[in-house]
Amino acid sequence: MAKAPPSFSLNLLLLISAAVFLTLPAVISAIGVNYGTLGNLPPPSQVANFIKTQTTIDSVKIFDVNPDILRAFAGTGISVVVTVPNGDIPALANGRQARRWVSANILPFHPQTKIKYISVGNEILLTGDNNMISNLLPAMRNINSALVRAGVKDVKVTTAHSLNIIAYDLKGAPSSGRFRPVWDKNILAPILAYHRKTKSPFMINPYPYFGFDPKNVNFAIFRTPYKAVRDPYTRKVYTNMYDALMDSTYSAMKALGYGDVNIVVGETGWPSACDAPWCSLENAAWFNLNIIKRSQGQGTPLMPNRRFETYIFGLFNEENKPGPTAERNWGLFRPDFTPVYNVGLLRNGQGGGGGRPALPAPSTGGGKWCVAKSGATDAQLQGNIDWVCSQGGVDCKPIQTGGSCFNPSSVRTHASFVMNAYFQKNGRNDGSCNFSGTGVVVGNNPSNGACRY
Repeated sequence: MAKAPPSFSLNLLLLISAAVFLTLPAVISAIGVNYGTLGNLPPPSQVANFIKTQTTIDSVKIFDVNPDILRAFAGTGISVVVTVPNGDIPALANGRQARRWVSANILPFHPQTKIKYISVGNEILLTGDNNMISNLLPAMRNINSALVRAGVKDVKVTTAHSLNIIAYDLKGAPSSGRFRPVWDKNILAPILAYHRKTKSPFMINPYPYFGFDPKNVNFAIFRTPYKAVRDPYTRKVYTNMYDALMDSTYSAMKALGYGDVNIVVGETGWPSACDAPWCSLENAAWFNLNIIKRSQGQGTPLMPNRRFETYIFGLFNEENKPGPTAERNWGLFRPDFTPVYNVGLLRNGQGGGGGRPALPAPSTGGGKWCVAKSGATDAQLQGNIDWVCSQGGVDCKPIQTGGSCFNPSSVRTHASFVMNAYFQKNGRNDGSCNFSGTGVVVGNNPSNGACRY
């Protein structure tokens, strides 16, 4: 889980148009997903077949070494990242135990199943367990040595880190990002040295969702308008929190002399529902569209045009996860394989390509419409228009010149029309009228003359 900066120095206000998404490919070429299993989910064989035949997802990350999942992905060509359970780490500091672990959990499946990485534990430093922390690097080395001894040369060993490893500069300058003093030279520098030696990636889990400023939600989800950040040292401008987190990590690595080590994004995402107004289908789709764009080579201000292998969290909504509502609503798909929303990962235009949300049919009941909230600014509402109309799932011709809803010609009335169109197509679910707090559900039909809502 990423820890956000306490507060950024806000020196510049920038707006970016939602039209950037028109540059996304009609079908996403490759992206990874985290495949969690805490729910009433279909069997692994069906999941593997769905991913291979119906999506452009090319890799999955699992949180164990479930043999049923590993067998299911055999022969699919889909890469798999497996995870050593945290509790196994102390034992794997023993070389013999590490060899036994590889013999039991990797060799029976690879290369039929294309295992790409072994993550030794997940967010170990966050646990605060000194026994696991002290044995983490020895376990990584021993697992790697066991693979080499067994003749396996194409599986790399890493570990996934929460971004609580970063001690943020109080001014919020990404170029001043540094690892926490407790861990930097004693733990993370040796781990980075190991990655350089073995040509394995440094895996991080950057989550803007955890720790963003509620007064600047749009900065966390790539939407306009937002309060941008100018790094006072590099003069680079940050239009979103994700890039700031990535560059803070890069700066911390570079400060230790390891800026050349490859970075893999093991987890990131945004929930489509939670106990707060900033979780909605459109916010989750918007966030993940931008994540996919960055994974394909957009890069960050300090790492321009750099490709980040990325695993979105997650594949499914997991109904059995404990905790707040958000924990059960991170998925791209429901257990029946229908999309919660679609960010262009389905093949052959299923559910809409190029990021068009795959929306359920509207309900047959009446009496609910979505309109712009009275306190919403024109800039916020224009952002809503841009977003909805860029997705392709709503007909925006009525608000264009000569259209039935062009008059009265105002940002507010045009926004209300397209926001309601999205709301109606999404089954009149109240969450789909949130629009970052700028929409409100009403019981009076706002239709006017030929303009029918």
